[in-house]
Parts: sequence; C-alpha cells; structure tokens
Amino acid sequence: MRTFALAAVFAALAAPALADPVEGTWQTRPDDNGNFGHVRIAACGAKFCGTLVRAFNGQGQPIDSPNIGRQIVWDMEAQGNGQYANGKIWAPDRDKTYRSKMELSGNTLSVSGCVLGGAICRSQEWTRAD
Repeated sequence: MRTFALAAVFAALAAPALADPVEGTWQTRPDDNGNFGHVRIAACGAKFCGTLVRAFNGQGQPIDSPNIGRQIVWDMEAQGNGQYANGKIWAPDRDKTYRSKMELSGNTLSVSGCVLGGAICRSQEWTRAD
C-alpha cells in the first residue's frame, strides 16, 4: 500500500511536467470587428482543443460575448517540433470554420487555415497570455 501511495504522489508531481508546450492561454489578434480574445488550449484526448475564455473590445475592455465558453479550436494533432496539424479553427467574426494548423515558437503561436478547398485562407499570430 505504501508503494502505491508513493507512486501516486510521483505521478501527480510529474503530470505538470508532461504538459505540451502549446497548452495555456493565448491572446488572439483583433478580428474584423476589432475584438480579440483569450483562448485556453488544452489536451482533449490525444489531440488539442481551444476554448474562448475571455473577450475584449478594440480598446482592451472586457466584453460579454455569447462565444465565451465555446470551443473554437479542435482536433489539433501534435506533429513534433512545435507543429500541430489536421485541426479546425472557428472564426467568430466571419462565422467560418477553417481546416487549420499551428506552429509554436517560444511565446508565439502561428495559426493558419483555409476553407473551400483552399480558396479562402487566413493566418494570425497569437501571443501567450499566461
């Protein structure tokens, strides 16, 4: 029993060290309406998802948004070396879902994606907010 308890303690202490570097809260760039948000990215199964946790107007003032709590990034798969692919990102300002990928470099997360077979593409750089 004592061995089991020690193993449980070591496992609990090791869990934060196993977190993927992309996990955390990211500040988006202003959208077409001038608003931006904080997106919390976390593991969801073997992939990564992101939920809008805060929204701000163009002056940086918090705003109530019906999208707070909504998952806007999903199905991102770690590819190694800071690369993530095969995911989707929903853009609230255009109400479009993009087939997406992300690239992590330090405290910058480059997100990009396309709709309609690649005819409409967007990209943004998000910065770490936590």
